[in-house]
Amino acid sequence: MGIDLREYRQRRETFMAKIGQGTAIFRSAPTSVMHNDVEYLFRQDSDFFYLTGFNEPEAVAVLIPHHQEHRFVLFVQPKDPEKETWTGYRCGVDQAKELYGADEAYPITELDEKLPQYLEKSDRIYYHLGRDKSFNEVILSHWQRLMATYPKRGIGPVAIEDPAPILHPMRQVKSPTELAMLRQAMEISAIAHNRAREFVKVGHYEYQIQAEIEHTFRLHGGIGPAYPSIVASGSNACILHYINNHRQIQENDLLLIDAGCSYGYYNGDITRTFPVNGKFTGEQKVIYELVLEAQLKAIESVKPGQPYNEFHDMAVCVLVQGLMDLGLLKGDLEEIIKEEKYKPFYMHRTGHWLGLDVHDVGVYKQGEETWLPLQPGHVLTVEPGIYIKPDIKPAEGQPEIPERWRGIGIRIEDDILVTETGHEVLTSGVPKLLDEVSF
Repeated sequence: MGIDLREYRQRRETFMAKIGQGTAIFRSAPTSVMHNDVEYLFRQDSDFFYLTGFNEPEAVAVLIPHHQEHRFVLFVQPKDPEKETWTGYRCGVDQAKELYGADEAYPITELDEKLPQYLEKSDRIYYHLGRDKSFNEVILSHWQRLMATYPKRGIGPVAIEDPAPILHPMRQVKSPTELAMLRQAMEISAIAHNRAREFVKVGHYEYQIQAEIEHTFRLHGGIGPAYPSIVASGSNACILHYINNHRQIQENDLLLIDAGCSYGYYNGDITRTFPVNGKFTGEQKVIYELVLEAQLKAIESVKPGQPYNEFHDMAVCVLVQGLMDLGLLKGDLEEIIKEEKYKPFYMHRTGHWLGLDVHDVGVYKQGEETWLPLQPGHVLTVEPGIYIKPDIKPAEGQPEIPERWRGIGIRIEDDILVTETGHEVLTSGVPKLLDEVSF
């Protein structure tokens, strides 16, 4: 399973049709050092990968739709048998054309020499001024030199523009092949979650559950975790991005697992919360049922044409009403929501885009007031939760929280595809109904 050259070529063609006389430059991800001379596992920049499929560092892709011969150019590391002995085989210049469909390829060392010929007849440069400050300076220096000669030539790039507003809406709508990759990532994620639930027992440490999950990811062909796995028992579940995973699980604990597999750089993202001994306490059960109701109703509202914020607003309404019914919030429903007095219990939004990045690219709003309408091919998460920290401080004018509620953290998350007629829950293979997670 994978994405073939034809799809990468079509992506480039679609993008280039939108930039006209511009030239776009994309830089590969940098290598990151773990300590001393030991590097982290390389992970390619998602925009670069989306357009090229090329998975090596120290590379630059240039797209020049107005060039007669070289519309797609790659600058890559040349073959070097001595270095490849240490760090692995390289594609090299010749194979960059053969394997990745480049019209021309050069060694990365020739970038400064060759790049001006692809910029001089452009009306603008499309480049994201990101965290790679040294490469930012390379692009800016080329642009400044061309601008200095613009009055004599009457042609050249007069602006640098971020390609994200053009490229990221393309990435938001997933192709059939991308959906197949996402489904595989989510299937492996589901297998891992189900394995964790079978494996866990009172007395285990959180890291043992993490090990079982991530072992399952690799066992089934995944690259590994899509993000640091969250295995949070007891009150640790009230920490949204808890990743220490070192506590020993106790009797009557809930266990919140937020973990997803990366498969071919496409990602799953699932959260489940369940009682380790199979039995909810009374307070745990009430909060669980409330979060589940909020999630199910939020998912129901996911359909094409609906504004993105609709499912979040639905989840918040259900959660606030439920907390009011329990006496944990008081006042007028609409006023509590408007003044965000529920935030001590629920401090994040109900979802995000999902794809090559876990928090995938693409806008959520069109201007200050208008939310982006959902459309077929969008993939997003729906993940409401309630977090009652042991030291929770209620909003002004709200009741103090009795001790019996404190330390309960519950989140339930699924990955949802927007379809032509509604939606599809892509992660339904992991149980979440009350009688499925308890006995």
